[in-house]
Amino acid sequence: MSSNKSSKPLRAIPGSYGLSFFTPILDRLRYFYFQGEVKFFKTRAEEYKSTVFRTNMPPGPFMAKDPRVICLLDALSFQVLFDMTKVEKRNVLTGTYMPSTSLTGGYRVCAYLDPSEPKHAMNKRLLLSLLADRHAHFLPEFHAAFSKLFNGLDEGVGGPKKSADFNSLNDVSSFDFCCRAYFGVDPKSTSLGTAGPKMVTKWQFLQLHPQLVLGKLPKILEEIFLHTFPLPAFLVKSDYKKLYDYFSSAASKVLDKAEAMGMNREEACHNILFATCFNAYGGLKVFFPDIMKWIGKAGEALHKRLREEVRSIVKGEGGEITVAGLEKMKLTKSVVYEVLRIEPPIKFQYAKAKKDFVLESHDASYEIKKGEMLFGYQPFATKDPKVFADAEKFVPDRFVGDGAGMLGYVYWSNGWETDAPTELNKQCPAKDFVVLVGRLLVAEFFMRYDSFTVEVGTNPVEPAVSVTSLIKAA
Repeated sequence: MSSNKSSKPLRAIPGSYGLSFFTPILDRLRYFYFQGEVKFFKTRAEEYKSTVFRTNMPPGPFMAKDPRVICLLDALSFQVLFDMTKVEKRNVLTGTYMPSTSLTGGYRVCAYLDPSEPKHAMNKRLLLSLLADRHAHFLPEFHAAFSKLFNGLDEGVGGPKKSADFNSLNDVSSFDFCCRAYFGVDPKSTSLGTAGPKMVTKWQFLQLHPQLVLGKLPKILEEIFLHTFPLPAFLVKSDYKKLYDYFSSAASKVLDKAEAMGMNREEACHNILFATCFNAYGGLKVFFPDIMKWIGKAGEALHKRLREEVRSIVKGEGGEITVAGLEKMKLTKSVVYEVLRIEPPIKFQYAKAKKDFVLESHDASYEIKKGEMLFGYQPFATKDPKVFADAEKFVPDRFVGDGAGMLGYVYWSNGWETDAPTELNKQCPAKDFVVLVGRLLVAEFFMRYDSFTVEVGTNPVEPAVSVTSLIKAA
């Protein structure tokens, strides 16, 4: 943790914001097109010989009032983003800009609230209670939803194309699973039908487009339409209304509880919708393809170890996957944590300093002033070579045995993996849920298959993972 005093040499924060208006635009072009995000950060760290420096972050002029940030790239300085005594998280979910509240029913939902705001505690308490109340449904609903995904893999690999698009199958299964696990209502049995995942994707896009490169339009058009001005909320007004109507009905028991807690029912519904669609479903939409990609690329040797672990423990549990059994699957758990470490679903973390303090990196200390925006690029922090050996390498058993002591440096949930989400912090309320279902995916898969191969696409927003072969369990 950073402190107000440090034994490390005090250094001025290197880097420059340049000319207002012009330099942020130039930095945006470098970030998206000339260098790409990884090279954008790496070259600056090398130039300044520091993992802490000043820079501008997209989207810049017009959309962001102030694109200036202090960038944190190492595992130690990154931790200050979780220290609620030093920073605040008001309206910083998407960084230096905030999407219109017209996309969330006119309300600032929990993800944009700082723990110091009274509504944060109420919303976080509601979400944590929802997860606790429905935990017994997670395993059976997962099995039901992902058995259909596996059937789709079988059909694709056995069909004319000899491959199956995991992402598209996962979109459907993950959305159905989240809705059924949380509320017990299959969206396909309602007026929402099968359109839910596509509606959510469009709605998410209007919130995240300033951070994206699609690669489908000429660069000048992407700059104008994606990175310069916010796209109007009316483009998804009809879709959002249909999603809201589903949650208003399906989550009625949760909303009754929210009212009993003193919350506005409509505001609670928008919060439930956001947490389910943006956080839970949006996370699984990215996380599950990453699991398949890294395990698929690791090859048969890892597949053999995983299937032997999963099947032996399931046999010992009476032939069914149980929570107790999942806890015994040490390699499976380590693999899931390693995916979260090497490719965290959320790359960016922001916070604003709420007082003056001294920040530490591995090598130096830096004075941070009240009001300055701090930005952490998580793929660098969780691949810090001063913390992890072979940091750029996927090591499946990294967190087995003594390696479990390194879990404190896995930050994907907006907090330390060894901590728990509470009303007083901004850690993802579904932190344990995500790790659980990640292990469930691995266990369910290797109960059904011995091995598989994948091909990974090059789409910069959502690389497609295609399953190209499957060897079924005997």
